[in-house]
This record gives sequence, C-alpha cells and structure tokens, in this order.
Amino acid sequence: MWFKHVFLVLFSLALVSTSGNVDAQVNEDRELQKMLQSVQNAAKKTSYSGTFVYQQGNQTKTSKITHGFDGDTEVEKLEILDAKPREYIRRNGEVSCYLPESKVIQVEQNLSQEEFPALLNQNAHLLPESYLIKKAQMSRVAGTECQVLSFQPKDALRYGFRLCVEKNSGLLLGIQTLNPRNEVIEQIAFTQISLGDVDKAKLKPSFANISQWKIENMTVQANVHSGWTVKNLPNGFKKTLETKRFIPISGNASGTDANQTKSHQVVQMMFSDGLSTISVFVEPNTGSRTEGSLQQGAMTIMGKRLGDNWLTVVGEVPNAAIKQVINSIQFKK
Repeated sequence: MWFKHVFLVLFSLALVSTSGNVDAQVNEDRELQKMLQSVQNAAKKTSYSGTFVYQQGNQTKTSKITHGFDGDTEVEKLEILDAKPREYIRRNGEVSCYLPESKVIQVEQNLSQEEFPALLNQNAHLLPESYLIKKAQMSRVAGTECQVLSFQPKDALRYGFRLCVEKNSGLLLGIQTLNPRNEVIEQIAFTQISLGDVDKAKLKPSFANISQWKIENMTVQANVHSGWTVKNLPNGFKKTLETKRFIPISGNASGTDANQTKSHQVVQMMFSDGLSTISVFVEPNTGSRTEGSLQQGAMTIMGKRLGDNWLTVVGEVPNAAIKQVINSIQFKK
C-alpha cells in the first residue's frame, strides 16, 4: 500500500503549505488593519502643517491646513486659498467658519473630523468587507516617502482607491479615486507638508478685529432619530451620522425666489463603508426644482421629489449606488 503512504505524505505537505499561506495572509491582514488604524490616529494625534490640492474633474482647489494636538485638545485650522477667502477652525467637535466679506463667524457644534487627511472614520475596520486591500510600492508625496495602499472594490457600487501613507507617522499624504478602468478621476494630495510641533499662533484666525464680527450659532441637532431611513444601502455601508440643521432665510425673500429662501429644517444622514461616503438630505419641497443627477469627477449628486419633501443624495460613488439609495428612502414614524 505504498501509494497510500505517498498520498498521505503529499496530503500532509499540502496541508502544511496551505496552513503557511493562511498564516501569511492572516499576518498581512493584521498588518494592514494596523496601518489603517494608524491613519485614523495620525490625523487626530499628529501635529503638522501643509498645503494640499484637491482635483475633481477639471476643477482644482488649494487649501492650507495647520493641525495641533497637545494630548487632550485637538485644534485644526483650514484656510481656503482659492476664490473668496474663508477659514475654518475646529476645536475638538466645535467648528467656527470665518467669513471676512460679511464679517460673520458661523459656529457649529458636535461635528466629527471627516476631512482630508482624516478620511477614514469609525467604520475603517469594515473596509476588508468591501475592498481587496494590498500594500503596493513605496512612493513620495511632497518630497516625503510613503507606503501606497491599493483598495480594489469588490462590487460596482464604489470606486477603487490608492492611498499614500507616511511611513513613520501613518499620516495620509495623498489619495486617488479610480474608476473601473483604473483611471484617476479625483485626487487630493499635499504639495508641501511639515510634521512636528506647530506654532500655536498659526492656529488662530488670520483676520483682524474679529471681536467686532457677528457670531451666528448654527442650530444643529446631533444624533437625532428623524424617522427617515434608507431601506436598501449598498453592502458595507453603515450610518455614521444623523443630524437636523436649521437653514435660515438667505437674501431677499421677496420676488420669484421667495419660496426657495424660506427658513426650514434639513435632515442629513451620512453613510460610509469606512472610505466612501454617501450623504442623504431631506427638506421641504419648496420652489421649482428639476429631478435629475449631476456628476463631477467622482462626485454624484441626485435630486428627487417624494411627496412634500425634496431628497438630495450626494456621494463619491458611482451613479448606480446613488440611484439605489435615493429609490429606497422611506419615512417611518
């Protein structure tokens, strides 16, 4: 029965080989999870300053960011360098928007960090459900060495991504959004970056005499349960935020646009798979609006009327995902 002995030996060797492959894959998955966690932590706990460029379709926007963390308080200043000047300063969950043209400071509470380089939210551990994640080559962004991570989508309801992660701190230096043909349709990356302690004076507003400016406390209710739901979310997407925001009258409420400027409340729900996000906005259906969709780079916007309400769905996902969401929005008392 020598052939049986040979078979058992070969089978045993195959098991050892398979076990080795499984162990290697488990170790690689753990390493990737550790890197993703470091991206989340670095955006919050690393002090840095730099300039980054956001390219969406044929539009390019440049911003300057300064971020400080002292072990307890996180302060971040974002300066918009294109078009009308404005600045955002976030202190933990409070965001103040400085508008020099109108000399107004708009203040919102209970906001989470969701902007670059903090793109990975609390659902980052779910990313392997939706993407095949692999370490790619080393690269450089703004003269800084970084590890490229490849995110290949497991379905057609999200795009692919390439992330460039600073090899020591884990800070996200750049991200590219890829269509099914592996073409870059949107990207954001630092053009200059400095890691380490920042001058606290640079975390303050750049404008003079702001004590004379008008302060508007924006009415935002966080963690609400409005009754609106999305019955058929794309796989892997979970709700991360639900708020009610009061929109005041803007401009002159007289004339043909009177109905469009009426004060009203807007419900916002945000869903994420850990990297891609979809936002749903529900508000009263005032004025004349045209149903349809618009796409710019990776961003898709779709509007639809539902009874006395107007639905807007926005996301950096393919049109099919936005359509699936907007057609399954329901209200349950």
